[in-house]
Amino acid sequence: MTPGISEWQRAERGQQSTVRQPVLCLLFLIGTLCMTSAPGAELIVLASPPDDDDYYAEVVDEIFDFHIAYAKQLIDNGDRVIVLAGRSTYADYVAVLGSDKVLPIPMLDIWMRDFSLSNTTHPMMFRYTAAGQGGDQDAADEVQEAFAAFLERAGIRIEGMALLNDGGNFVDDYAGNVVVSKKFLRDNDLSEDEARRVLRSLDDIDQVAFIEADEQGGLEHADGVVSFVDTNTLIVNTYPDDPDYARQLVSDLKRGLPNVRIHEIVTPYDDSSIYDSRFGSACGLYTNALVTPERVYLPQFGVPEDKIALAQVRAVTTRQVVPVGSRDVCTMGGGVRCMSGQLRGRHAERVLDYVTRLMDRD
Repeated sequence: MTPGISEWQRAERGQQSTVRQPVLCLLFLIGTLCMTSAPGAELIVLASPPDDDDYYAEVVDEIFDFHIAYAKQLIDNGDRVIVLAGRSTYADYVAVLGSDKVLPIPMLDIWMRDFSLSNTTHPMMFRYTAAGQGGDQDAADEVQEAFAAFLERAGIRIEGMALLNDGGNFVDDYAGNVVVSKKFLRDNDLSEDEARRVLRSLDDIDQVAFIEADEQGGLEHADGVVSFVDTNTLIVNTYPDDPDYARQLVSDLKRGLPNVRIHEIVTPYDDSSIYDSRFGSACGLYTNALVTPERVYLPQFGVPEDKIALAQVRAVTTRQVVPVGSRDVCTMGGGVRCMSGQLRGRHAERVLDYVTRLMDRD
């Protein structure tokens, strides 16, 4: 299949026909079924930079290179991938990955984790916060509405729910344990007890820990601080220059998640090169790992600590640990997990069926 005009017309008509309304945290359902976690292939959704977007113009090649290398690793290790590509990059992605792994449906940002689904066992989508778009809530809503339109066209229905949170600030182990930063409390004007009750009322959430982000202001995402690499098993950054924060972090985690094992991991944090000061750096943060039921895709930064981190994670998880080079994108404030939308079960099959239908029409 080559990128014909009919594809782009259909994609653009589909987006334009979507009724625009504020996305007040969407809970995604497929029919009346709620899928439980099952081992097997995960579907990871990536997004190319938007067309004619000045913000990513200087790093578009680095993003492409990261996507391609990462996608190949996903495929080689038994998982699945779809790239949602803009007009200017569609043919480049197809040339390397094939037309069955690329859709001509552009997103408005690359950080799929933050404006897509959380809790893949019972998918929901919080309302993407203004912080993800530099403080502009209208822009954040527009970014998320483009993704919601894509899911609707794939046959996934949505119900509204009003909670502000980015996907990067929802870290779970697929077994009921969740970590979010206290930005969630401030964004939703909730006390910790109120927020815990609200989150525990949702499907598949039993225990919740609220932590202070290690950098105040901006995104304040929990997935730059902690990662569940197995059921009841959490890795956390080390903070040798801030022992008070480190002690408070562990205390908050133990208070909210009393049955979870906590392991500190080497953290060669590097903020010497930052693409945008509003979002900081993710270089040296191995906690920004993508975790599927069978694998941990662990960031690597081309530093000696990479091997140490690999050994540390492999020692505490039963999952396969796959190293993923992230140096090209970590200076932008994200990495492996931040780039990855995540679908499984019927949700993944609906999207893959949609890909097949589009290919059959061409």
